[in-house]
Amino acid sequence: MLAYFQEATENLEEPTEETLSLLSLLFSGGTGGTVIILILAVLLFAAMYIYFERLFAIKGANKTDKNFMAEIRDAVSNGNIESAKVKCAQENTPVARLTAKGISRIGHPLEDINTAIENAGKLEVYALEKNVAILATIAGAAPMIGFLGTVIGMVLAFHELATTSGQAEMGLLAEGIYTAMTTTVAGLVVGIIAYMAYNHLVVKTDKIVYQMEATAVDFLDLLNEPT
Repeated sequence: MLAYFQEATENLEEPTEETLSLLSLLFSGGTGGTVIILILAVLLFAAMYIYFERLFAIKGANKTDKNFMAEIRDAVSNGNIESAKVKCAQENTPVARLTAKGISRIGHPLEDINTAIENAGKLEVYALEKNVAILATIAGAAPMIGFLGTVIGMVLAFHELATTSGQAEMGLLAEGIYTAMTTTVAGLVVGIIAYMAYNHLVVKTDKIVYQMEATAVDFLDLLNEPT
């Protein structure tokens, strides 16, 4: 009797814990859920591409020689306009292009020079902010797209419950619900990443805009100095 009990105990299967990988969870929401996840993946890729492309562009635009304005001041004060233009061309940054625009207007009224610098500055800011607004759009749209996937999944889950007269297995119902909610999680993740990337680029861009404004003021002050 004891031997039989031991044999029966040994034959008992240990409970196995089911594990679900991240990819399996993301793509287990049926056709609708898979489409939503793929859309969010495309948005994430677009956000990362725009972020790194703009980040490198902004870093390149921020590489201005610390002695740039001092050299421009010396050249303009000495009447060596061509040397100042060459220095601006060598820098090839927003600050240098802004200064070059002002130098090209030397001899005109200060109001005209100021207007030319402001217009050039607007073009430079526009170039720096290229595609950055798309990041803001992704940051706002991604969570809503994810929530849309969840709502669709919930509708389908409760539709299944209604069509079976409330006799649907709770396990299947719960599986459909948590699978649907993965789209909301994915949407929030994409939205948070895009939002942080957008704000980081805005801070970097504002820094360069401040440098351009300071350079414009310095240049106009230079022209106002008595000769």
